[in-house]
Formats: sequence, C-alpha cells, structure tokens
Amino acid sequence: MSDTNPIVRRLPLIIILTVAIFGAFFLRDYLTFEALAENREMLIAFRDANYLLTVVMFIGIYIMIVGFSLPGATIATLTGGFLFASFPGTLFNVFGATAGATAIFLAARWGFGEKLGAKLEGSDGIVKKIKDGIDENQWSMLFLIRLLPAVPFFMANLIPSFLEVPLRRFVISTFIGIIPGTTVFTAVGAGLGEVFARGETPDLGIIFEPAIFFPILGLSVLAALPIMIKAVRGKKGL
Repeated sequence: MSDTNPIVRRLPLIIILTVAIFGAFFLRDYLTFEALAENREMLIAFRDANYLLTVVMFIGIYIMIVGFSLPGATIATLTGGFLFASFPGTLFNVFGATAGATAIFLAARWGFGEKLGAKLEGSDGIVKKIKDGIDENQWSMLFLIRLLPAVPFFMANLIPSFLEVPLRRFVISTFIGIIPGTTVFTAVGAGLGEVFARGETPDLGIIFEPAIFFPILGLSVLAALPIMIKAVRGKKGL
C-alpha cells in the first residue's frame, strides 16, 4: 500500500466527501419527513407487492445514505420502522448503518489512517498519551462514541480509522453500539401511520425522555467503567 499513489489511496474518501457535499445541497429536500408522508401509500403498496425486493432496496439505499454521509439518515431509520415495523425494521436499519459506516471507515483508513496512526504513535507528549489511552480502552471508547448522541455519526466513523482500530472491532462495536438509539427511532417510525393520520410530525426528542435517556446513559456509564477503573488504579500506582 505504501507504493500506491497517494491520490489513488485517497480517491474513495474524496468521492465520499464530494457526494456528501453534493447531497447536502441537492438531496436535502427529497430525504425528508414530508417526502415520506407524501409517498407513504406508494411505498406501502410496493412493499406489499415486492417484500424481499423492498428489503434489499431499502438496505442498499440506507448503506448509500450513511456511506456517502447524505442527509436523511434519521428519515431512513423512521422509514425502516414504517415499512417493516420495530422488528425486523431495527435489524435492517442496524445492518444498513453498520455497512455504510464500515465503508467510510475503510475509505478513511486506506487514504489516511495508517499514515496518521504511525505519526501519532511516533509523537511525544500529550498527543501520544491520548492515543495510548484510546489504544488501552478501545472497546470502551468505541461503545461510548456510539452510545452517546453527542458524537456525530460521521465523526464516530472517521476517528477510529485514524487510530488504527481493527476492522473487526469497529464493526462489532458499531453494530451493537447503535442498537439502543436505532431501536428507539425505528419504534417511532413503526407508529408513523397514526402520526400521518393526525397530520402531525414525529417527536424525535423522545430519545431524551427519562425512560429512554437514562437507560442509554446507564449503558454509557458501563462502557466507560473500565476506563475509570484503569484511571483510578493508575493514580494509586503513582
């Protein structure tokens, strides 16, 4: 890989960024709740007539939305619930999101990750300490950035690629880590029929309701626990 032209190595990531910018300007009006509401009857009719094809097409579109960082990932998750109910809708959403995230991860890793990771490894001072801290607690950190809604999904895909996180570890932590939040939004999507009937819009702030937010926060604390234990032990060893 070291002999490959740098432009060729970075081409997949350049394409992703280019499509993302294009999509932000030209697709944001198509991947919206309003568009879903207007086309809901057509989507349901197509699903009923072509269920397996609908599943394949939906997952493929979801992978493209996440893989190219297009606007509308939340709408896609709602659509998964609307078309396929909470289950198997959650499974389809998680699979599509994980596959799309893996595409970004690999593109960034191939273009920049290994070189940047080597530079960080060879650095001194605080930068090296930060990287060593992440290396020692990779599982915990990976689950944390997936569970906490404060971390943008796009950044949660890029950061691990720059820190030499193994692909298998990235895929597993992504798949499992996004299940709680995805389950919530898929369930909201499963109830869109009633929302459409009332002419309303879904309450996406439901994830911050105490009954939902505190369990996710609890999972985040559990993910952070190994980091805190190591930090305490490190201080005692000083």
